[in-house]
Amino acid sequence: MPDFLDTKKRLPNLGIGLGLRRELATETLESESRIDWLELVPENYMGLGGACRERLESARNKFPLVTHGINLSIGSTDDLNSEYLSKLKKLLDLIDAPWFSDHLCFTSCDGIYMHDLLPLPRSKEAIKLIAEKVKRVQETIGRPFLLENISYYMNVPGCEMNDSQFLAEVAEKADCGLLLDVNNVYVNSLNHGFDPYQYLDQIPLERTVQIHVAGHKQGSEYVIDTHGSAVVEPVFELLQYVLERVEAKGVMLERDQNFPEFEEILLEVDRIRAISDAAAQVRHSGMPPRAASAIKQFERKAAPAGRKDLAEVKHARVLSA
Repeated sequence: MPDFLDTKKRLPNLGIGLGLRRELATETLESESRIDWLELVPENYMGLGGACRERLESARNKFPLVTHGINLSIGSTDDLNSEYLSKLKKLLDLIDAPWFSDHLCFTSCDGIYMHDLLPLPRSKEAIKLIAEKVKRVQETIGRPFLLENISYYMNVPGCEMNDSQFLAEVAEKADCGLLLDVNNVYVNSLNHGFDPYQYLDQIPLERTVQIHVAGHKQGSEYVIDTHGSAVVEPVFELLQYVLERVEAKGVMLERDQNFPEFEEILLEVDRIRAISDAAAQVRHSGMPPRAASAIKQFERKAAPAGRKDLAEVKHARVLSA
């Protein structure tokens, strides 16, 4: 495939989107005037018929679609699952997705799926393994591939670098795109005590194709990425910080549980659109983007960084169709 940054220039600008969730499907499919595109979890649609296929057909007749996978397990030492990739390719060809994405993590080991997005040892060896697998995935699927930064609740033993360095190295070595989740950056910054703006300055933002915006939950000790509450102001500020510096081809709101009235979700979509439009004016005017200190000085709120045992992690992730 050509250099990814050249590929990005040719990708369509999708606008502001929403995740396609079964519980919100009716309202979502009736909101073409306020939602530009939809993201779906491919595992909920690959090779399936019935109501799933009907919902997919309705969605693709009204909206551009992209997929955001959860079971590729790009960071696992297991080989890539050829059956999974074959089903994914058929789905992507069916919906003619301009790109597809998954998480920079592992979800399986020795063929056993753990049903969670688990952090990786941030090492040179891991980077080499992941970069080779990313290239194979892109060649197999034949569409641009994006990796998302995950929320994590411990630092795996064997780490040789911080998370921003790891993400940057993987993206550059693999020559792939980024799905930048600004909520995950914020959650991790609180849990692990780093400056989210410095994190953003340390990754190749120019590789950002898609952005996720979501809510989270404050636990007794840690902030948990839940996609189950309203987006907080600091996350909107991070979104603006990014968009004043780079153009994303699509920005979307994730809401996976604790669903409010649908109008509340649409109002958050409207807020994201307003931020995107304002940031575009800054980019196009030649005005310098605002410095982080002009937005808000980062305040560390989180308690101790890094849990010692995965069993202690209360990761309230809900994946629904």
